[in-house]
Amino acid sequence: MDSRLMWVCLGGAAGTAARYWLTGWIPQVLGPAFPWGTLLVNALGSFLIGAVMHVGLSTELLSPTLRVALTVGVMGGFTTYSSFSFETLRLMQEGAWGPALLYVSATVLGCLLLCAAGFSAAKALVGT
Repeated sequence: MDSRLMWVCLGGAAGTAARYWLTGWIPQVLGPAFPWGTLLVNALGSFLIGAVMHVGLSTELLSPTLRVALTVGVMGGFTTYSSFSFETLRLMQEGAWGPALLYVSATVLGCLLLCAAGFSAAKALVGT
């Protein structure tokens, strides 16, 4: 196995465990009426990927393998929303406002619609 892939996989496991822990713990603290755990994970993941990508791309402090392990692995396991946030920010920084708006709209609306479609398809297949 490629060593970079191994680090991405290990990072993914760590990110997934952190997401599982936080999304279970936060509702115990703030209550279950609102998805605070998911919101916190998405917000924290977005902050962390922004910080890691800035340091990784503009300094020599992180090796390319560590940057990929932290972003694709840890943050990918923690939340894919962080990748979405960084990619949108990058489009906006490049002045590509049209593609950025399209990406945000397609992601939020498209994924919500596809979630509903998947729910309906599964309901049609298995009932209840």
